[in-house]
Amino acid sequence: MKLAKVKVVDERTGVPVDSVAVIEGESARVLSLSRAGISTLAELLHSEDPRKVAEDLSSGARTYSIADVKLLAPIDYQEVWAAGVTYKRSQIARMEESETGASHYDLVYTADRPEIFFKATPNRVVHPGEAVRVRHDSDWTVPEPEFTLVLNPKLEIVAYTIGNDMSARDIEGENPLYLPQAKVYRQCCALGPYVLLADEPLALAETKVELRIHRSGEQVFQGDTNLGQLHRKLPELAEWLGKEDDFPTGAFLLTGTGIVPDDDFSLEDGDEIEIEVTGIGVLRNSVVKGQK
Repeated sequence: MKLAKVKVVDERTGVPVDSVAVIEGESARVLSLSRAGISTLAELLHSEDPRKVAEDLSSGARTYSIADVKLLAPIDYQEVWAAGVTYKRSQIARMEESETGASHYDLVYTADRPEIFFKATPNRVVHPGEAVRVRHDSDWTVPEPEFTLVLNPKLEIVAYTIGNDMSARDIEGENPLYLPQAKVYRQCCALGPYVLLADEPLALAETKVELRIHRSGEQVFQGDTNLGQLHRKLPELAEWLGKEDDFPTGAFLLTGTGIVPDDDFSLEDGDEIEIEVTGIGVLRNSVVKGQK
């Protein structure tokens, strides 16, 4: 089952309101959350049985065309974290970009402890269709398409979505200690457009992640990988995130990228990014370059 956070116009008041919808093909069945005593997508996902709650609320729910609702990032109040160097391609790229820190990236790929870092608060996450940002002080920024875990407060994987971990490779490459500046800034992350409930087995090798970038109407980059190439196990990453930490509102965990454009490629103002993941959908965002 796929769910989405959506904005629709309340028929009684005429005011746009945030709600949750069950996605079926090109239709969005908008749920009346108050019937279950909840108010957000996060509360639904953190319930004992999200599928049953959604199915119960689907009875009598109004159906819209997806074209008639605004898709929102599926985040309410959770933090967003990310794991790095979880694919061989990412290990190689990190080593290439950093003369001073190459050995660190080499070692973390095979170490027991993964690289996990803070990525975003909800205000830094953009909705599907909106613009992610390239820092004005970066001349080498790329999108990082990532399969993303949706975790409840117990750090259990309850759903999956798509994430874009925008990364200023020149800033991180200058010194690995600049990682927070390379990764965390306004409009640095995109999530969505849907969440796929994690109540059925996930076929890793059959779950494909694809990145497409368009510039002036032409495709300038395409790359793909699959979750079978992921060096870490998904529950392992969630477990490491929760060591000596608490997430009372749950969390999103981006699981790393196996797609890295060539070193001579950088995003430009006006580019269009598409990230597609099997079973979830396509996350589309434009690009804006920050001004000094």
